[in-house]
Amino acid sequence: MKTYSAESGYVYQYFYRGCRAAGETAEYVFQTSADRKNWFPVTVVMPSSSVADFNLSPTERYAVAKMALFQAFNERANPAAMQKPVQIRPSDAATILELLGRD
Repeated sequence: MKTYSAESGYVYQYFYRGCRAAGETAEYVFQTSADRKNWFPVTVVMPSSSVADFNLSPTERYAVAKMALFQAFNERANPAAMQKPVQIRPSDAATILELLGRD
């Protein structure tokens, strides 16, 4: 289990449950809690078109998914808002990869 202190003011606990393929999309699932009592899955949806231009390894794809999760922790107002899937657009992937030093 890992902990993330979000800019939203919440401290989330999370752990990685796995990745599942859904056609041309990969779904990364993280089990998440903001109070250590109530747990819920957060799905990070990564269409292959969002990362097609980058030729990423599976580890790099996971890194993009995890950073997108952190971005959602920071931007979404409360834990209830985290129950909606996190969608990765091509511009999101490019920004995350730039932050990670991967162009």
